[in-house]
Amino acid sequence: MKSSFKEDLSKEKQLAPLLDSYYKKHLKQYCFERVSNLKEQLSGIDLIMRKRNTDSIYYVDEKAQLDYVNERLPTFAFELCYNKRGAKKQGWLFDTSKKTHFYALVTSIFVDEENVFTSCNITFVNRKKLIRHLDDLALTEDVLGRIVLGHQDSSHGKVELKQLHPKREGYLFFSTKNKAEKPINLILKLDYLIEIGVAKRLV
Repeated sequence: MKSSFKEDLSKEKQLAPLLDSYYKKHLKQYCFERVSNLKEQLSGIDLIMRKRNTDSIYYVDEKAQLDYVNERLPTFAFELCYNKRGAKKQGWLFDTSKKTHFYALVTSIFVDEENVFTSCNITFVNRKKLIRHLDDLALTEDVLGRIVLGHQDSSHGKVELKQLHPKREGYLFFSTKNKAEKPINLILKLDYLIEIGVAKRLV
């Protein structure tokens, strides 16, 4: 089992032109600057959006379902924690060092016979609104951390949460067998995020 971090970075670079074409077409009120500095990327900034004729600046973290090319998934995984060299590390969702304002969730990614990216869906999620909504559900970082600790001996798979309907809203998922980093994710339905007003489908 190997980490695919470098492979994912390469795929993300190949995907970027398609994403940029969608941004230019559907977000004409903004101009964009793609970030190449690794330090800024690690702080949760892949894209800087500037609203035209204003001083408004937004930092966007692009999250792409590159493990599921040519598939349509109704959910997205929000990382709570993962393992690195045997030590548990904080995931990106609640990481206060991240400067992210919006997640651009890239799903339903399709490629042609030559492995060229041809289409995808993009859902923008307001990070602050999402965390506030989870707080309102009593799914704070501390509460989720305690739930994770209580199930850390679970070998692999789904853990339902009383605050979320598992089929319509979301659940926890422990990836202890199929991924090198053994991430523990909060899986949320994209339609649910749109319905509660924390997300908007761009395309």
